[in-house]
Amino acid sequence: MNQLYIRFIASVLLIFISIGAFAQITIKGEVQDESNKDPLIGASVIIKGTTTGVVTDYDGAFSLKTDQSLPLTLTVSYLGYVAKDVEVTSVDEPFKIKLGESAVTIDQDIVVTGQRISEKQKAAPLTIESLDLLAIKETPSDNFYDGLGSLKGVDLTAASLGFKVINTRGFNSTSPVRSLQIIDGVDNQAPGLNFSLGNFLGSSELDVLKVDLIVGASSAFYGPNAFNGVISMETKNPFYQKGLSASLKAGERNLAEMAIRYADVFKNKDGNDFIGYKINFSYLRADDWEAENYDPVYDSDSDVNNSGGFDAVNIYGDEYRSSMDLTTAAPWTFIGLGRFHRTGYKESELVDYDTRNLKASAAVHIRTNPAKKELSPELILSSNFGNGTTVYQGDNRFSLKDILFFQHRIEFKKADKFFIRSYMTQSDAGNSYDPYFTALRLQEKSKPDNKWSSDYSNFWVQTIEPKINAMGYPQLGIIINPDGSITTSFDRVAAQNFLQENSDSLAAWHAQAAAVANQGGQGGLYSDFYQPGTDRFETEFKDITSRLSNADEGGTRFYDNSSLYHVHGEYKFEPEWAEYIRVGANSRLYTPVSKGTVFYDTANIVIRNFEVGAYVGIEKKFAEDKLTASATLRADKNQNFPLLLSPAASLVWKPSAGNYFRFSFSSAIRNPTLSDQYLNLNVGRAILAGNLNGVDSLITVESFLDYASALDQEELEYFNIAAVKPERVQTFEVGYRTTLFNSLYVDAGYYFNIYNDFLGFNIGIDAEFDPVTGFPDEFQVYRYAANSVNQVTTQGFAIGLNYYFKKYFMVAGNYSWNRLNKEIEGDPIIPAFNTPEHKFNLSLSGRDIKLNIGGKTIKGLGFNANYKWIQGFLFEGSPQFTGVVPTYSLLDAQVNYKVPSINTVFKLGASNLLNNKQFQTYGGPRIGRLAYFSIVYEFKKK
Repeated sequence: MNQLYIRFIASVLLIFISIGAFAQITIKGEVQDESNKDPLIGASVIIKGTTTGVVTDYDGAFSLKTDQSLPLTLTVSYLGYVAKDVEVTSVDEPFKIKLGESAVTIDQDIVVTGQRISEKQKAAPLTIESLDLLAIKETPSDNFYDGLGSLKGVDLTAASLGFKVINTRGFNSTSPVRSLQIIDGVDNQAPGLNFSLGNFLGSSELDVLKVDLIVGASSAFYGPNAFNGVISMETKNPFYQKGLSASLKAGERNLAEMAIRYADVFKNKDGNDFIGYKINFSYLRADDWEAENYDPVYDSDSDVNNSGGFDAVNIYGDEYRSSMDLTTAAPWTFIGLGRFHRTGYKESELVDYDTRNLKASAAVHIRTNPAKKELSPELILSSNFGNGTTVYQGDNRFSLKDILFFQHRIEFKKADKFFIRSYMTQSDAGNSYDPYFTALRLQEKSKPDNKWSSDYSNFWVQTIEPKINAMGYPQLGIIINPDGSITTSFDRVAAQNFLQENSDSLAAWHAQAAAVANQGGQGGLYSDFYQPGTDRFETEFKDITSRLSNADEGGTRFYDNSSLYHVHGEYKFEPEWAEYIRVGANSRLYTPVSKGTVFYDTANIVIRNFEVGAYVGIEKKFAEDKLTASATLRADKNQNFPLLLSPAASLVWKPSAGNYFRFSFSSAIRNPTLSDQYLNLNVGRAILAGNLNGVDSLITVESFLDYASALDQEELEYFNIAAVKPERVQTFEVGYRTTLFNSLYVDAGYYFNIYNDFLGFNIGIDAEFDPVTGFPDEFQVYRYAANSVNQVTTQGFAIGLNYYFKKYFMVAGNYSWNRLNKEIEGDPIIPAFNTPEHKFNLSLSGRDIKLNIGGKTIKGLGFNANYKWIQGFLFEGSPQFTGVVPTYSLLDAQVNYKVPSINTVFKLGASNLLNNKQFQTYGGPRIGRLAYFSIVYEFKKK
């Protein structure tokens, strides 16, 4: 297959090279807002009378190649601004073009100014969803990151107030290892976890310039792990966004947030901008949503009617134990005892819901050739710091407490030409711990499971059974036949009816038995249940969560002092016969350190993981620039896995202005994470383990249960697990973008994915048996990372519509359909699809509205409302956190008022305005309304 890819890419490259070369000129410049000098991102620059053109980048800059001779005329346009023709007679100096906003009177009472769609987004070969600076400011959600959930094809999952997951095209997870999040090209992942914690450790909203969400497989463009998509954030450049910004926000759940940004430049002796700098600081505190799902876990054998209790989703320590299941006992023994569950702890009794998030950053930008202004190369030095407390959900729910995150970057670049970037990321888990494991530790400290179970059943037999018999429970009849044989009889139907009729009494008796089992005894060998809220509980809880969760200390606290080091370089060649040839390479080193609490780095074992990659890409225009072809080939090598190739190719056809057809093939790989390779995490019921070298002679869980019933080792079935390897996906996509009637923007696309070597896990038991008795001397349940041998395909369709009426209001909608084509029965490896088949968004917005009321004009009003509908689906996580997420809908809305005289915007809004409390992930909290009021001050320095 790799040979086929190479031949395909080589053929495309040969086609490009065979095209004759033509002499070209390059026109460069910058497009700005006339009033405030802000760069206009995505403005259209076209050679008048042709279809040849480009769109401006994030700093408003453009570079346009043409083989036409001078003089010529450029037409520069931007939705909501007056188009301008610019005559070009020389290309010696870059152009600075300023556009003024247009305004139109809708009627006698309302005037508004324009909204925009990026032309660059229309011409992209991949599916790209974007939030530009305006959309970030006007999102109806309480923060811009949540606003990504209203984009086409995007799934946003809230596991807590501080932890949000972005995913596209299926196989969602609360551990989003299949999506890549970058900020200014820097991977935002926590080095030990190998995924990003939403924007908890990201950028301050005041410093975010735009967000692009590249949907689907993108390894050829962004490297390994860009499997389902890429969230790419760009922050503001101090040379272009100078001045002071500050914001205050307050709202429900004791929400309080403040942020400040300051940026300025120093000029050299010639008066040119030389050094730019910026500083950012933000702080948030709020009361997190509490996970309070006390329903039985999905497919549990014990339901709410079980008198002996059940395993509740957000109660830990009440899980099923075989030693507490006497449902198979004869009905005249252990009467009414059945299946009972140990007293557990609510998550709210174990977790710190006091969300805190502090972020700070500083950057210095140095123009190495100030005379060239925006065309000068830049040297960038930056540092970021994050700290906070929140709840993260993976296989368990984890309390991330006082986590620390450091990131330092040095980069030398020239926009749209080259860069070399080096950065390092360090994390510190602080006082983070596992609440589920903490519940088990508390129970162990009080009384082991076998002792608790025997105390419970002994009390039942000695105290409760006599009461049941006295109430008329059917008795076992024994008849001695003349031949000496014995015949028994028992009315099972009557017994069952008796228990059902006395269910209230049974529940009360089970509560008495639990109370007895929760008592200590035997001269202090065992202690009473640690009751939440007592000093005794608090002392033991603090002791357990302060000790590391390794074999030496026996606590539940994580130690994570992991680091990531990354170097990346790229150069863009611009030969006359092609638009560009882009070459680049990167290397990365992981250095996890967990002291045995997460990985198997004990006994002086040092873990290091190194990977390297390189790529080449080319783009060429044909047919008078109506057809754009591109191809990329990337090769990646991890020290533990073979060389892998990620090819991609695309065609974008522009038959007429505003119409774009796209056809693309892309691919992605995902190297096994550090957890897949080196994990060694004891979560109480099992040890979660990496699988770098393969595993031999594990016992299947099913056969071990059969053995436990018959005590016959012939029942045992053994199996092996191959070492993990990278998973792969190939994507084929077609799409169409157009603007109709100069007011309706349409973007539609269909994709088909082919997945191989899915990374999941297998569960097995490692046991040793006494050669004489046949009993197990010891046994341990393991969950090992593993690959599936099955191939899986998925497909989907998405369409988005943006309609601009009265020129400045917008109504928008999008619909997404995603489907797993075939369920593969009996394969434990295929990760859950965890994606609604159908979902849609509808929104209405307007900005800079002028109202004329009684002869008085009120300027600067705006609003935005978004309605989201999500079809219910099965969310498959860990056994504790697998269940149905019901169909739900959310309404986010905001109104804002801009006062230019004081450079301030007032905003009142709410996420989930109607307070429709719903699960977004099974096992997580019900997410309700979060109303807020914010004040944003922006003084733009000229």
